[in-house]
Amino acid sequence: MVEIWGETAEGYEPVREAFARNFRDYGELGAACTVYLRGRKVVDLWGGDARPEVGGRPAPAVAWTADAAQVLRSVTKGCTAAAALLLVQRGQLDLDAPVAEYWPEFKAAGKERIPVRWLLSHRAGLPALDEPLRVEDVLAWEPAVAAVAAQAPAWEPGSAHGYHPYTFGWLVGEVVRRASGRTVGRYFAEEIAGPLGLDLWIGLPAAVAPRVGRLVDLPAPAPAAPAGGLRLRPKRSVTAAYQDPASLTARAFGAVRPALDLNDPAAQAAEIPGANGIGTARAVARFYAALIGVADRPDGPPGQALPALFTPETLAEAVGPAADGPDRVLIVNSRFGHGFFRHSSTSPMSSPAAFGHPGRGGALGFADPELGIGFGYVTCGMQPGVTGDIRSRGLITALRGCLPTRP
Repeated sequence: MVEIWGETAEGYEPVREAFARNFRDYGELGAACTVYLRGRKVVDLWGGDARPEVGGRPAPAVAWTADAAQVLRSVTKGCTAAAALLLVQRGQLDLDAPVAEYWPEFKAAGKERIPVRWLLSHRAGLPALDEPLRVEDVLAWEPAVAAVAAQAPAWEPGSAHGYHPYTFGWLVGEVVRRASGRTVGRYFAEEIAGPLGLDLWIGLPAAVAPRVGRLVDLPAPAPAAPAGGLRLRPKRSVTAAYQDPASLTARAFGAVRPALDLNDPAAQAAEIPGANGIGTARAVARFYAALIGVADRPDGPPGQALPALFTPETLAEAVGPAADGPDRVLIVNSRFGHGFFRHSSTSPMSSPAAFGHPGRGGALGFADPELGIGFGYVTCGMQPGVTGDIRSRGLITALRGCLPTRP
């Protein structure tokens, strides 16, 4: 039996029970979950092994501690989107301006009219590359952004949407760099993570490396496990798309060959703003809480929140809706604002008002401006799936049952 550490506020014990159930029933190896509610931290839990064995090689257990950090996969995209939207809020970036206004090389292959907002809403038609990048290209940055700048769209830009698993980070990250004069990792550190005191990085500092856990692959839960309405096995059409090397889906998720090893220190130290963010559950939850003004003020009275990082106008851009319906890459329906998933049956959060970003394998961060929630769930156990995970779904369901009823 895995020991669960941390605390829950009175009335939020069911979230702790759901967290423990993930270890008992769904193969959880190590994880953490933090929840803010209107300026108050009501859930802060962790447990298990931060560095499980990989490939059958024995490894000493390393207990998940309160400050253990983990690779977040595509949860990183929410951080990258926030950097871009903060530039919009400050008048340094225009969502309706052509990308080529900031990045002239992007004009290639008929892309001169694509506006910045289509990059953020996965409508630019650039989820895959004709030639996959090498790992060394990704670590160097410039070859990766040169490749996406030269790439022809897979569909008429603006006419449809499809998730951009890797290319989102280079597309949006390069626009951030051109507009701000700083790399997206540096901009996020200096303008968001630093001021908020977040243990959250795009490009890991060497001093933090000893705190970082290890990702391991887990099998999908058994089909008979109770899912609360969440499909545990993908549809045949989805499975076929991932298995067909010529499909847009396989090419999009295979934009780097051989695949990146995000346990590799070199990959963690680089800036890969669609995939390699690293942080704690506390930081992810506090980041989202800060976007909507429900992060705690450590030097103030209990329950007093910091001002929202996003203005109402910026929040409106974040939540969209910018794209809704069949996703040409994920082969299911998806909903996007500008840079963020919206709550849906395939990417469930706490309410239709919620926005955030899952990470392939299980991690999730989101904000709910209607309910006043900032949520962070981080795991070392990578279950198959991109948009929905039985473990986070159970935590959210338990959380919803604990929320006070509004008059």
